[in-house]
Amino acid sequence: MRWLVGWSSATAKASPTISAVHPDGQDIGVEGVETVHPVGSQLLWGDPDPLWAVGDWRPDEIRVVRADAETAVAVLGICGATDEQLRVGLFAARGGALRHLTAWPGSYTAVVRVGRRVTVLGDLAGARPVFHTPWAGGTAYATAALPLADLVEAQLDIGHLAALLACPDVPEALQDSTPYAGVRRIPPGHALILRDGSREIAGYEPVASLAVAAPQMDGPRAVDGVREALVESVRARLAAPRHVPDLDPGPVPGMGPAERRAGRGPVPGIGADLSGGPASATLALLAAGLPGNPGTLLGHSTGAGERLLAVTFNDLTTTDREAEIQRAGAMAANPRLHHVVVTAGEEALPYAELDGPLTDEPGPALIGAARHRARLAFGSADHFTGHGARQVLDAHPARLADLLLDRRRRHLVRPVTALAKAEGSVLVPARVYGAARKLARTTYRAGIEDTASRLRDARFEEPAGAVGASLAALTWARPGPAARWLTGEALAEVSVRLEQSATRPGPAPGQRPGELRARAALARHAADLRVLEQAAEIRSQRLHAPFLDNQVVRACRALPEALRVQPGARAEILRTVLEGTGVNELPDGWGAPSHASSAAAASTGLRVAVDDLVDLFGTPLLAQAGLVEGRVVQRALRAAAEGEALPLDGLGELVSTELWLRRLLSRRGTCWTGTPARARAVPAGIRPQRGALGARGG
Repeated sequence: MRWLVGWSSATAKASPTISAVHPDGQDIGVEGVETVHPVGSQLLWGDPDPLWAVGDWRPDEIRVVRADAETAVAVLGICGATDEQLRVGLFAARGGALRHLTAWPGSYTAVVRVGRRVTVLGDLAGARPVFHTPWAGGTAYATAALPLADLVEAQLDIGHLAALLACPDVPEALQDSTPYAGVRRIPPGHALILRDGSREIAGYEPVASLAVAAPQMDGPRAVDGVREALVESVRARLAAPRHVPDLDPGPVPGMGPAERRAGRGPVPGIGADLSGGPASATLALLAAGLPGNPGTLLGHSTGAGERLLAVTFNDLTTTDREAEIQRAGAMAANPRLHHVVVTAGEEALPYAELDGPLTDEPGPALIGAARHRARLAFGSADHFTGHGARQVLDAHPARLADLLLDRRRRHLVRPVTALAKAEGSVLVPARVYGAARKLARTTYRAGIEDTASRLRDARFEEPAGAVGASLAALTWARPGPAARWLTGEALAEVSVRLEQSATRPGPAPGQRPGELRARAALARHAADLRVLEQAAEIRSQRLHAPFLDNQVVRACRALPEALRVQPGARAEILRTVLEGTGVNELPDGWGAPSHASSAAAASTGLRVAVDDLVDLFGTPLLAQAGLVEGRVVQRALRAAAEGEALPLDGLGELVSTELWLRRLLSRRGTCWTGTPARARAVPAGIRPQRGALGARGG
């Protein structure tokens, strides 16, 4: 796990010696002062506002460019900017122009210091979040929440956990809270600006007036922009120095070839997922430079004679992935790719491995971490994944209402017709059009209040099938799949949060529901991917998700809505991207959906592990927090294992949150060193109690 951390204090100090006080300024009973700094840290700049990098950062992933003694920019991560470009961006930021620092290829966090003003920029997707908390009369910030929770010895925010389970895709429910009381998150597309300890959160992305539809770029030009952004993102990774891990355990008695192979760690060089889907295949083909178009990646690939390692995961417990495996094999037939098929059985199913590392926050990826780790163990030191493509390229169903608001009804014909064919009913067009029309006429406040009412009244019924999912998504907000198993107290707490948010200033006047829902879905996916990276982490390996890079997200947002909503739009966009780089031959079935296999794996894994899961909820911490009743969840787990139609995603969220709580409360040690008074967040022996929702909620 890698993170950066720093703080801005109200007064200049000669050393990082911080008074022993709580964030609210009250004394904690420790005489004198304590010298505090992160464990295993690298100081990037010192007082009066220090900044550290913590964890296994590679040397090329940390760059500090200085204009003078009091003006500097630190960039951590993969950034395609040169030092001169960083210097120009620093001068622009000194004048208040922050967007320049977010426009370079790659995935990174930028921190700017201009005198006593410190600016920390988050990304557009939320894959590189920024957290902050009051500390010692000033503000501490980090790219991870748990270190800040340790710093201020925070307790659990039960209200946040309730909102995360009840409405994970609704920013109005989560607000800016985290699982730790007092630790806050800045929204995607915003920057944290600190001046002498005081803080301000400002958006750096321009928001067009949406009372009238903004002019949209034409389709071909927008797709060209996506191609250029993806190529530059891939090139930024390929241009970085190669990392050669040295983890070979050598001969070990009892260790077979497969175990020794996994123990060696990632293979040096560049690799990529090749699942058979269009997103991972696009990145694999771009990274391999096929067929070597001089205008794209020639000369920037994996090196002379070096082939890209393409990894395909084949789950032997499911039987509906044959077509995907065949497509992956057809694409990997080129000599520039070295294809590896990783097979796994029940040992790699979801829920098969319930032990694992503690992540910064809970997330559904915890139940499938072993599954991903089995695949990534055969990957490269730098490994591309297609995560985020669906969220940045596909049209959220609520965008149909956006088209109605723009009086572009004719663009609804093809998507509605496709849904009608899938359902086999002539009534589908009228139902979908009616739902989109209702959403277009519903105000933001009314939509949020309706969701609060649904939670309070425990109304979670939704239509079945693909059409039902689309109809359910045609709302400003909706309860999550785990909400039906929460207690009435927890649901009431979340409904109060929603009602309070509805009374505060909401999005810009005229904000369209489709765009708002799409951005929320992207932020949720980015947060889940961050949990996955920590839970399935392979030492010395870097996972790269170019679709979540700032410039790719911006390019995808420029795609016309009329293009997005067409059936198969994502596959056609990525086909055009590859054709623009010289890849013209793609296998039959390119772009076919692959949701069925993951759902089948989740169902099989639940059935195999149901006894362990039932035991897990014998005395659950979630019940001690007042969020669920253990017997209710146990009955639901048994029913789902027996084949009853229940939302498996919701059960997965409950299980993953329970696992995370247990790992957090059994944790030893802290992220900070100093005097013996320094303690960790949520110390062992402290348990959330029923009735604490209102007191501890965010």
